[in-house]
Amino acid sequence: MTSSKQPSTSAPQRLQETLARYQDLGVRQVKLGLTDVDGVIRGKYVGLQKFAGLMQKQGGFCDCVFGWDIDDQLYDAGTYTGWHSGFPDTGYRLLVESERWLAEEECPYFIAEFVRRDGTDHPLCPRTRLRRVLDGFTEQGLSVYAGFEYEFFVFEETPHSIRDKGHRNLKPITPGNFGYSVLRTSGLGKEFTEFMNYCANIDCELEGLHCETGPGVWEAALASKSGLEAADRASLFKTFSKGYFQRRLMLATFMAKWSMDYPGQSGHLHLSLSDEEGQNIFYNGAETAGISSKMRHAVAGLQRYLPEFLALLAPTVNSYTRLVKGAWAPTAATWGIENRTAAIRVIPGDQYSQRIEVRVGGADANPYLVQAAALAAIDIGMREHLLPDEPVRGNAYEAEDDLSPEFHFASDLMSSAQRFAASSAAKEQFGETFVEHFAMTRSWEAREYHRTVNSWQLERYFEIV
Repeated sequence: MTSSKQPSTSAPQRLQETLARYQDLGVRQVKLGLTDVDGVIRGKYVGLQKFAGLMQKQGGFCDCVFGWDIDDQLYDAGTYTGWHSGFPDTGYRLLVESERWLAEEECPYFIAEFVRRDGTDHPLCPRTRLRRVLDGFTEQGLSVYAGFEYEFFVFEETPHSIRDKGHRNLKPITPGNFGYSVLRTSGLGKEFTEFMNYCANIDCELEGLHCETGPGVWEAALASKSGLEAADRASLFKTFSKGYFQRRLMLATFMAKWSMDYPGQSGHLHLSLSDEEGQNIFYNGAETAGISSKMRHAVAGLQRYLPEFLALLAPTVNSYTRLVKGAWAPTAATWGIENRTAAIRVIPGDQYSQRIEVRVGGADANPYLVQAAALAAIDIGMREHLLPDEPVRGNAYEAEDDLSPEFHFASDLMSSAQRFAASSAAKEQFGETFVEHFAMTRSWEAREYHRTVNSWQLERYFEIV
């Protein structure tokens, strides 16, 4: 059983057919999940009777998921929900078309989407924020195609062992640096092929999987799909791949940078737009590198607004340890043609392959919000016919010093959150309620970090000062 569009039958008939199919398979429960602002999937198992009810009407989910952080600690400045509201249920709807079969758990899985209790769109739902941005392109007769790439470390550890070790002296699945290694993938051929098969079976097909630079680092390129489906698959990939490895007494991390001794982990996003005739509007064979006028406007929008939207692409304190010069991650909104040192990489091709790679986001970012941020910037650039600077040739880090200050990225989460909160473009694209809430959550995250005494501080100051 894989994800597929449901036949054009009535809802009651579809429900009965689904329940009959589950009974034949011996299914007794269904798993569902919703993605919060941190990109964490929250969910539960429900019995078939409950599932039948959810197929017909919305369910209820405690809105504490909008009132606490990634560690389930309650925000001290949240206005949407909190002690003052009593943490009531918010609504959610099951997305019937998202059905997947989890073979190792022997049950179906469904994506759900937060809604208000009256069934209208929820202002804080990340998936809804992306859908609203995508609706703007649909209204223009444009279709979005997107593909995510993720780098992640795999360790021979468990959630218990990493805590017992204090997250130190961890054992990666392979030693040393060996990017694109055929030797490593041969030695672990069974592990690589089984993982790719697993991803295909949960309808998260990978275009490619290889060893990246660093001990135990893998990079997965998800197959390109329509905008919302691409983000759905990226979100599921991150969570279910972690579960896959944990069941095998291994652990995968998507932290932007887990150690300063090793490269950071990116979550690059590839984007293209097609018109109603299916033509790639980023491609013009008569222009240099095939760059159409619309692609230039799109690049300009990214260059202008990614710095304002950065908190969506770099949402944790740790994100900013990756965004440093010389670390294969951008520190300003530069762009170039086939230039991997730039934030925005134009990839020349043809009608099928001409696209933009947004290289800003880390593997830690919420894929719904990464795509929403990039597309919102592109939308503004195309509507306002913005024009980019000249493309960077050579080392983009050297060119950053000549850029206007508004093109530079914030160097820490608090600054990034403040810039996002002040952005009129962000409020227009994502709604004032979302911008206020998300900026609050990022400010909280930064303040929580500054309240800690970390190992660096102890090692540097404890004895000496």
